[in-house]
Amino acid sequence: MQNLIDFWNHARIVTLVAMTLMLYACSGGMDGGQTTQDSYLIKFPHVTAPGTPKGQTAQRFKELVEARYPDRVSVEVYPSSQLMNDDDSLEALAFGEIQMIAVSLSKFDRLTQAFQIFDLPFLFSDLNKVEEFQASPAGQDLLNVITDKGFLGLAFWHNGMKQFSGPEPLRIPEDARGLKFRIMESDVLQAQVQAIGGNPQKMALGEVYQALQTGAIDAQENTWSNIFSSKFFEVQPYVMETNHGYIGYFVAVNPDFWGSLPEDIRSGVEEALKEATAWGNAQSEQINQEARQSVATSGRSEIVTLNSEELSAWRESMAPVWQQFEEQIGVERIEAAAAL
Repeated sequence: MQNLIDFWNHARIVTLVAMTLMLYACSGGMDGGQTTQDSYLIKFPHVTAPGTPKGQTAQRFKELVEARYPDRVSVEVYPSSQLMNDDDSLEALAFGEIQMIAVSLSKFDRLTQAFQIFDLPFLFSDLNKVEEFQASPAGQDLLNVITDKGFLGLAFWHNGMKQFSGPEPLRIPEDARGLKFRIMESDVLQAQVQAIGGNPQKMALGEVYQALQTGAIDAQENTWSNIFSSKFFEVQPYVMETNHGYIGYFVAVNPDFWGSLPEDIRSGVEEALKEATAWGNAQSEQINQEARQSVATSGRSEIVTLNSEELSAWRESMAPVWQQFEEQIGVERIEAAAAL
């Protein structure tokens, strides 16, 4: 625990204290997820809207768990950053103040460099390739890489493939030169934007709409479901269909809380999570395609389809990012993903 306290600076600890007091008030006391001797509470905050792949899968998980254990386990899902943002939820889980998270893989840069593989541009051609890698030995190994830091991985959830949006059509990398791009807190994504001549701006999802609206940033990258549910299409005239990257989530629990559950409950919750994961990942492509159609019919944003030569130019511009991070991620891990 001391390593965690040393890792995060004093300002974030102050934030945690304030958040903890709020949790205490909400729950009637802090008891590591246990509400009484025989009942358990799982607080599960996330930052996306209820209609997104993550929002729907979290709700599905809640329904499955509570149907299985109506009097013993309750799951409180807090979507749309209602309880806290991703950064606060990482700290809260590590300190045992919440019990479960599903945070973007890009957010774990400060804890492990292994997850950077999911940010490499054009590594995965579609969600099927992502899922194939995550189910492989190399992918499953990633579930346990930060258990010693307070995060026991149980599953990967899909959102979808990423598209660029901007104030003008970005058909080739040169069109992005000088633009301010919002990115998640990822060194790989920072290098990706720099490779195309852009100016990366790390920013929480909840701040992006206003930043685009006011011109604080010019462009962003995201999945169709996030572009639609967060209304980015209202303040971005063009969306480029690039499918250049992946957004997924690391579903983790606090190891101490998980170990404190009776074996029958722990196994039942894990089965419910597996069922919800399979259901949600199967739904993610459909949800994104429906969101794409909603953006297309809105009349607020034009979808720009790139031809093969234009896409090749993007791949070529971003290719050096692979080599830049291969040592941190692991050459064998990258080769395992690229070979699929």
